[in-house]
Amino acid sequence: MSADLHLHTRLSNGSLGIEDLVLLAKKRGVTTIAITDHDCLAGTVRGKVIGERHGITVIPGVELSGTDKTTGQEIHMLCYKPDFPDRLEGLCRRSSLIRKKSSHLMTLKTAQKYPITPEFVVKCATGSTNVFKVHIMQALIENGFADRIYGDLYKELFSPDSPNSINHVPEYEDIFSIIDAIHEAGGIAVLANPQKCKNEKLVDELVKAGLDGIEVYTPDMSDEDKVKFAKYAKKHKILATGGSNFKGLYNKRVISVGDCDLPDECVQEFNSYKARKKKAERKKAQEAEAKAE
Repeated sequence: MSADLHLHTRLSNGSLGIEDLVLLAKKRGVTTIAITDHDCLAGTVRGKVIGERHGITVIPGVELSGTDKTTGQEIHMLCYKPDFPDRLEGLCRRSSLIRKKSSHLMTLKTAQKYPITPEFVVKCATGSTNVFKVHIMQALIENGFADRIYGDLYKELFSPDSPNSINHVPEYEDIFSIIDAIHEAGGIAVLANPQKCKNEKLVDELVKAGLDGIEVYTPDMSDEDKVKFAKYAKKHKILATGGSNFKGLYNKRVISVGDCDLPDECVQEFNSYKARKKKAERKKAQEAEAKAE
C-alpha cells in the first residue's frame, strides 16, 4: 500500500493542478494521497472525484497555520478526514487574510529593491489562494534577477540572519486552538515537521492537548530524527504519518509524489484511527454510565 499524506497543488504553494497531481500519483504507483494545501479546503471535493475516476484514494486534508505563542514560531498542523469541513472555513479565511497581509508587505519590499511590480507577483500566483515566497521568487526569476528559487537571493531575502532580509513572520492563531478547531470539525490533528519546533516542550504539550499524531516519514527529516520521532509516537500511542511535501516546480530538492518511506502499518493505523477512537470513546462513556449507576 503506497501512500503520500502531504501534497500541495497550485491552490497554495504547489505548481500542479489537482488532476495533474492525481495522474502523477497514478503513474508513480501511489494509491493513496492526501491533498493538504495551506489553509485551503477548496481542492478536497474535486480531488476525491478525480481520484475516484483514476482509481486513486484522495483523503480530504488541509495544512493549517498556527503560532507557538511561546516562541512566536509559525507551526503547521495537518488536518485529515474532517467530518464537518465547513467548520474550518472561518479559520482558513482568517489565516489566509493574515498571510495576505504578510505577503503584501514582502512583495512591496521586494518591489523597492528590484524593478518588478506587485501586480506581476500576483500574476505568478495565479490559481493560488494566496501569494507565497515562491511566487515572489518566480517573479524575480522571470525578470532576470535570479536563476533558481532556493538560491542565494532567496537566502538574502528570506533568511532571518540576512542583513537584507525582507522576511515577515505572520502571527496566526494559537496552535492549541488549531487542534481544538480540527477536533470540533471531526478531523485528525497531525503536527507537521515536529523536528523544526524551536520550543522543545511543544510536542509534549500538544500531545497533552489531544494531538492525534506527528509527521515522521518525510524527506525533510533526518534518519536520526525519524527513529527518534517514530519511537516517540509509539511511546505516546499517537499516529506516525508521513508525506513528500511535494510542491512540483517549487520543491526545495528533487522530490516526486510518493518519495517518502511511510510504512504500510502506519497507513493502516491511520486509516482505522477514527473508528478506533470512536469505539474507545463509546467504551469510556459506557464505563462512566455504569459507575454512575
